[in-house]
Amino acid sequence: MVTVDARPAPYTFDLPSTALLVIDMQRDFLEPGGFGESLGNDVGQLRRTIAPLAALLADARAAGLTVIHTREGHLPDLSDCPPAKLRRGAPSRRIGDPGPNGRILVRGEYGHDIVDEVAPRPGEPVVDKPGKGAFHATDLDALLVARGVRSLLVTGVTTEVCVHTTVREANDRGYECLVLADCVGSYFPEFHRVGLDMIAAQGGIFGWVADSTSVRAALPTASLPRSSS
Repeated sequence: MVTVDARPAPYTFDLPSTALLVIDMQRDFLEPGGFGESLGNDVGQLRRTIAPLAALLADARAAGLTVIHTREGHLPDLSDCPPAKLRRGAPSRRIGDPGPNGRILVRGEYGHDIVDEVAPRPGEPVVDKPGKGAFHATDLDALLVARGVRSLLVTGVTTEVCVHTTVREANDRGYECLVLADCVGSYFPEFHRVGLDMIAAQGGIFGWVADSTSVRAALPTASLPRSSS
């Protein structure tokens, strides 16, 4: 068992039944020319997560943790993109429009894929999702159950949207979530702060919050055997 300092109380987890979940670290959100920038956002706010997440990934892999990545995006014909999502606001480019990295948030396009610094390694599952939450219309829950995972170390973007939605969904399914504050990010610093406060409020109503340095310090460096469940 591993215990780390966290809000609202120390978080304890068993490595064989824990997964590192990396949410939507995609070019369309983190690089110029993608969906995030088309909404008028400063992608630099999200890029701050890359270095600490890359360091955490290296240590998690060395410890033998399950690592799972997600990507938000849609089928080329946009049949899985509801009109309320497609037509919202007034971005300079909408979902499916051509951009410098291909059609925005369309599966198979360059911009839909994960940035090089935290790219999946062979054998690490990548869950493609059409919505904000990682459980909606995906096989994530079945994947976690098959691997015997009960605890999630949650990272990725954005704090108040896809991260928050996923943590809430996970909480309803009985997973215990530790959100790593320096490995999640928002285009809006205030949303990031409040989003983390909401997770840890009321005795950890949705989960726990800590910095990745606490987890990295607690992880063993030797690879662990995986659960057979």
